[in-house]
This record gives sequence, structure tokens and C-alpha cells, in this order.
Amino acid sequence: MTESLENVFDQPTFTESADSGVLPLFPLKSVLFPKGRLPLQIFEQRYLDMIRRAMRAGTGFGICLLREGDEVVRPGTQQQVHRVGTFVQIVDWDQLPNGLLGLTVEARCKFEVLDCRVEKDQLLVGHVARCATDHVGEAPVPVGADHEVLVSLLEQLVSHPVITRLDMQINYHDARELGWRLSELIPLPAAQKQALLELQDPLQRLQDIETALHRLMDENA
Repeated sequence: MTESLENVFDQPTFTESADSGVLPLFPLKSVLFPKGRLPLQIFEQRYLDMIRRAMRAGTGFGICLLREGDEVVRPGTQQQVHRVGTFVQIVDWDQLPNGLLGLTVEARCKFEVLDCRVEKDQLLVGHVARCATDHVGEAPVPVGADHEVLVSLLEQLVSHPVITRLDMQINYHDARELGWRLSELIPLPAAQKQALLELQDPLQRLQDIETALHRLMDENA
């Protein structure tokens, strides 16, 4: 018998080590890859409540790229998200000079959204399943000599002060991490970054990044 939608959302909260579960979602117009860090400013009540619950329970939430709608929900509008996102945990927080709550989150693993529903406070909640690949702690995939130029490029990109302040620990010789960070930092359309996130093969991701870089260089020639 197929599990009913209500029963699906009665499952435990999704965690980094779980195969599936229920997870509050934070739709954004950006894509975050595993082990990546992202600063956020929180001001909507639904997200303040979500963060409070996550911090109290020591859990996290999901970040998904918006397919339709805006980051701030307005009357008469809806949010729809892409089906693959990343589970994040809060690694730092503070009250910003503007009075808003500032967070830094770190992505830990990739998940697929199986079902969604909207809560009374307009918070989007997903029934999600952990993806088989792309999670922190996987065995490294060696970077071949043909991709060493990408290592040099990433070293240049992360030297920017904005990136340095995020204090990310990067294994430059792991093809997964190399692809994750380049996918975030190279100036590509969000839909293209999403396509890179959804790939399962880290070496294919590097090949697609190289193709995108050649296209960018041709456009700027």
C-alpha cells in the first residue's frame, strides 16, 4: 500500500546520517554544494522560528534553488523548488549591525525532495531522501593531472577576502571538493549550477566545469 501524504510527514526530522525524513526548506536563488558555507540574514518570522527550533534540537534545514517564486513570499504567490538540495547546519550566528539575525551555514550532504507541503506559517517542508553520493566524509577521488589547472584556478578564487572570511577547509586534491567549490564560485547561471549539483559523478562534474569555462572565455574573447 502506498504511504499517505500525511503519514509521510509524520516521519522523524531528517539528519545528516538519516536515509530520509522531514526537513524544513529554505528556498534561495543560489545553489550551495556540500561543505560549502553561506552567510544568511534572517528576518521573516517563519525562518526565525525554524532557526530557533533547529538550534534547540541541534538539527539543520535544507537549502534548495527556487524554481518559481521569490525568496520572500508575497500574498497570492507560491514557492516551488528544484528537487535536489543540500542539508545545512548552523556553524556560526550573531546579531548584525542592522539588527537582523546573521547565520553562517555549512552544507553537509545532498538530498532529493520527494514531497512538499506548506505549513500554516508559509514555511515549506519537504519529505526528503539522502542522495547516495555527494556528502561530507566520502572517500576522496584523486584529481588527475588533466585537471590540475582547475586546482590552480580554485586556489586563486578562494584567496578573495569574502571567501577567506568563510574559513572553509578545502581538500584541493579531492575531485569532489574541487568540483563543489568551483561550481559555487565560477560565475554561472543558477540553473547551470543546479545541473552541476544534480550530477552523481565528480569527474563528470569537472569535465562540465571545464566546458563551461571554455564557453565563458570564448564569450569574453
